[in-house]
Amino acid sequence: MLINKVGDMTPYNMGRKPYRQNTLLLPLIWIASWFMTRSGKLKIQKIGLDELNPPYLVLSQNQGFSDYYITPLALFHRRANYVSDVEGFAAFGKWLYRQIGCVATRRYAGDPALVRNIRHVVEKNGDIIVIYPEARHSNVGTHSDLPKSVGKLVKLLGLSVVVQKLHGSYLTSPIWDEDHRRKVPLCSTLEKALAPEDITSLSAEEITTLLNEHFQYDEYRWQYENGIRIDYANRSEGLHNVLYLCPNCRMEYAMRSHAHVLECAVCGKAWEMDEFGRLSATEGDTEFPHIPDWYEYERHETQKQIASGTYHLNVEVLVDAIPNEKGFVHLGKGHLTHNADGFVFAVADQGGPLHFSSRAMYSVHTEYNYRGKGNCVVLSTRGCCYYLYPVHNDCNVTKIQFAAEEFYARVKSNCSEIIKNTGKDIKPFE
Repeated sequence: MLINKVGDMTPYNMGRKPYRQNTLLLPLIWIASWFMTRSGKLKIQKIGLDELNPPYLVLSQNQGFSDYYITPLALFHRRANYVSDVEGFAAFGKWLYRQIGCVATRRYAGDPALVRNIRHVVEKNGDIIVIYPEARHSNVGTHSDLPKSVGKLVKLLGLSVVVQKLHGSYLTSPIWDEDHRRKVPLCSTLEKALAPEDITSLSAEEITTLLNEHFQYDEYRWQYENGIRIDYANRSEGLHNVLYLCPNCRMEYAMRSHAHVLECAVCGKAWEMDEFGRLSATEGDTEFPHIPDWYEYERHETQKQIASGTYHLNVEVLVDAIPNEKGFVHLGKGHLTHNADGFVFAVADQGGPLHFSSRAMYSVHTEYNYRGKGNCVVLSTRGCCYYLYPVHNDCNVTKIQFAAEEFYARVKSNCSEIIKNTGKDIKPFE
């Protein structure tokens, strides 16, 4: 693990202007990307890009780790800058990451410095800027809703918008088992979604709605409909991290996975995952043959708990912080709570508790078996990212994500009601 050995908590300088991609490194980037994608025989299609020259904005789906190798090949032979989390600067080194064109950000923590750096890329350097607006890898091969801030950024830049749609990236290395790669066909489609004249005539909200339509995908449906076989023997190991609620006995956190089998440790019911990504019960009815349907069932059950007032989170956590490119600082044990007001966590000897309001968080970043340490929730301020690992198995980070999204949706709904009844413009922060 990347350890900040001196315990330096100085925040990364997010306002530092990004470099243009080093032209000497571009061939190495393309060669490395080709090697990382060659087993998937990457196919690239471009629609409406024949006469499009930089600068322009690329918004890419964020299915999995392979995305970062697919995109440079899809944009060949153009220079581009990539918005990337600070963790990447620690993993690969600040000098290298800046040389290959990365622009630092922190997930789900709005920062005006990022907007200024994006404008620098397109206005001063005249290059392409690439953003992965879903801000996390897909949990079950389906999309995440885009925040309204995407439409606002598009309006601000006034540039042509290209959307990158992907197939195969999630299935190659699902977020719940990124250590083992499957051999899956890879596809990238770059499509011009908006021209500057379109942007002028649309509101930010209309732009976000339109882009959300472009971002719809379901990788397990694509796999099944195209007969893509994944014969990896341990293909379901880790899936219990996202499918944590047994649909048979309704017990939470009792699901387990091994080889190609999911099973509940309480009622004993088991489901096999076939080579085409479908589930079938070994006995009795199969509640959810399609994995994303099981996932959405869990979301609905979390929403029901919030509506009834029975959702609660009050857990002990181990805390690592990543304030800068020097790596992680171990802060020790802490305490995390979550309710309608948002997240609160505190660490001994680190000052007062930190509060993350539900008004400011449309989702939360989660990781599974992150760097071998376990599942975690990541909460970010503009100055630091905090990786919170629950000590006990009485919670699930996927459920925490569902709850964060539902609390934010309720804030939005309440704000809309206030505007409707009083005319007072009160909006959630995005």
